[in-house]
Amino acid sequence: MPAPSISFEFFPPQNLQASFRLWDTVQVLAPLNPRFVSVTYGAGGTTRDLTRDAVATLHKSSGLNVAAHLTCVNASRDETLAIADEFAKSGVKEIVALRGDPPKGSDHFTPHPDGFANSCELISALADTGKFTIRVGAYPDKHPEAADMQADIDWLKAKIDAGADEAVTQFFFEADSFLRFRDACAKAGINAPITPGIFPIENWTGARKFASKCGAYIPAWLDDAFDKALRDDRADLLATAICTELCSDLIDEGVDALHFYTLNRPELTRDVCFALGIKPEIKLENVA
Repeated sequence: MPAPSISFEFFPPQNLQASFRLWDTVQVLAPLNPRFVSVTYGAGGTTRDLTRDAVATLHKSSGLNVAAHLTCVNASRDETLAIADEFAKSGVKEIVALRGDPPKGSDHFTPHPDGFANSCELISALADTGKFTIRVGAYPDKHPEAADMQADIDWLKAKIDAGADEAVTQFFFEADSFLRFRDACAKAGINAPITPGIFPIENWTGARKFASKCGAYIPAWLDDAFDKALRDDRADLLATAICTELCSDLIDEGVDALHFYTLNRPELTRDVCFALGIKPEIKLENVA
């Protein structure tokens, strides 16, 4: 069975040390020839300028196909589309279009008075430009703000109908979560590709907290497994095995693309890719 295509998510650096970490991450993962790499926005659009700078630098210096995250938070329509136009002018033609998380201190999304009310409006405006491949988020486990799983599926269909080309899911811990979601999307008439998001667990305490916040189902066996592995100082080995098995199960069910949330820590993602038979293909040149 052929190895899947892969892609990676990075976050923008906020200081010099983080800049070196991002570049080191790119150096480790770029040889695996990803289909694209994406750069996130912080909550409330707090890293908008950092994201823009990181995207431009990666596009110029790495030779990778870079996708920029773009959200609706704390910006007018004109400001948001101006950022998108800057991306296009710099040669970046891929956007991950998201509503975005509320700013810190707020528990719900409030549209900017002159901004996009939701992700569908943003997607439609980006699609109208004809300049971008547009990816959107999807949720195999119920989004915390959704009434039920069907609401998540209906909303994804609306985003695809608005002009999105592909969906990338929030991470999940069991293959059945994605497979059930994929089947339900097909039943709803969603024909666009849906790529599963994979989260290699570098730190179970942090991963668990993040999962609880975003609504990802946390199976009891995973708590038990990491409790024992941490006592035995084998958490890294367990994390690699769990992530590799999850990816293998998805591939066995016909999944041909995986998107890894790297947290700018590349080693575990690289090791999982190696275990899946994904071999280095390109060498990233050092940039002075």
